[in-house]
Amino acid sequence: MIDYRSDTFTKPTPAMLEAMFRAEVGDDVFEEDPTINKLEILSADMFGKEAGLFCPSGTMTNQIAIKCHTQPGDEVICEELSHVYIYEGGGIAFNAAASVRPVKGDRGRITAEQVREAINPEDIHKPYSALVSLENTANRGGGSCYDFAELEKIKEVCKEQGLALHLDGARLFNALVAKNEKPQAYGQVFDTISLCLSKGLGTPVGSVLLGDKNFIKKARRVRKVLGGGMRQAGYLAAAGIYALENHIDRLAEDHQHAQMLADALASKDFVRVINPVETNILIFEVKGRFTPQGLVDKLMNEYDIKCIAISRTQVRLVLHLDVTREMVEKTIDVLQQL
Repeated sequence: MIDYRSDTFTKPTPAMLEAMFRAEVGDDVFEEDPTINKLEILSADMFGKEAGLFCPSGTMTNQIAIKCHTQPGDEVICEELSHVYIYEGGGIAFNAAASVRPVKGDRGRITAEQVREAINPEDIHKPYSALVSLENTANRGGGSCYDFAELEKIKEVCKEQGLALHLDGARLFNALVAKNEKPQAYGQVFDTISLCLSKGLGTPVGSVLLGDKNFIKKARRVRKVLGGGMRQAGYLAAAGIYALENHIDRLAEDHQHAQMLADALASKDFVRVINPVETNILIFEVKGRFTPQGLVDKLMNEYDIKCIAISRTQVRLVLHLDVTREMVEKTIDVLQQL
């Protein structure tokens, strides 16, 4: 079985499992789990932030950040295909009682000028624009990366207008590797960062929310309210530490594999458009003799290759730690036969 459905399907490597088995643990609600404390400090230091908060999922770190940055009735500005908007169960409304101003961007990315235009004027008829949330890389944008200069421009707009700036960094390390950028630069631009460990980095569970000390103190209370106060979770945090120390540079392999598959698909008569491949996500439009679901079913039923039809016209493949070069080459052989 070759599984391209998501990079969330990764399993710990033997070395990561060994690190988990050897972890020293305590009670994290009492802030006494030494391995979680180490992960939070390590993550914060990487990005030049004061503190971190370990949570079960990226959805939780995003939702905690939005809750802490807003008051009920405020508005969050984000791209219309953002994970925080379409894939987190309406959490912005449910958890923060905030509304959303979705902006149509370019493959999941918006510009500083679009942010400026989306900010509401001082008008009692309109919600207060409080937060901008960006996603890098953009999942529905096919793993597209922001240009860092544009992020700096967005930050300037937020400072000028008094808005906070949050980053959904579910696949941030993919962007850092692809663009050869430094984590601390992102720490200087964003007020808060949600850093996922359970995708390309290969851990089984977990994300870290980064910010200043006062913000993380507030976030810790919200995490408890949401049921995210774990106890001896240092076994999970140990996987995160191992990933941050060993699995970042290898993300370039996933990017290369995604491009290999895109090259193989380029000549097929059932492929209409392939999104530009920047990182580990490949999205393409299907036409003619296959529907997206028909192609997915054929690959699964006849070749044991799993992928997802993400819309009525598109199929998505995601490369990750558990997809080897041999698996990619086998998939290319299959595509050539179709």
